[in-house]
Amino acid sequence: MKISTKGRYALRIMVDLALNDCGEYIRLKEISQRQEITIKYLEQIMPLLTKAGYVRSYRGNNGGYMLARNPKEYTMGDILRTAEGSLAPIACIEDHPNRCTRSQECLTLPFWEGMWRVINEYADSVTLADIIKNHK
Repeated sequence: MKISTKGRYALRIMVDLALNDCGEYIRLKEISQRQEITIKYLEQIMPLLTKAGYVRSYRGNNGGYMLARNPKEYTMGDILRTAEGSLAPIACIEDHPNRCTRSQECLTLPFWEGMWRVINEYADSVTLADIIKNHK
């Protein structure tokens, strides 16, 4: 499983917003410069984060983006799933019950389910606040 550029950038954007939170909206241009992400790419990711309720946006001269909540309320897993969708290593384990025709005799299914559980548990155990704290 690989996390796409969109997922990696979503994490970097959220970290940037948290690190630079001064109670004012942050312009895309500033995030773009600090994170070396094109404004065009940011314009694709920000609606995902806004729609999920992770960031607030404001248009106009003093417009920009800011976190909607405290950094400790965001998990890396939630942010990644917003940008990437499921973090399942294989598609068939996303269905409950599993609809794969081979699920009853698949000897590797428990391995994939265990891997998915470990990925989600770890991703959901690390918050945005943890990332910032480790940076400082």
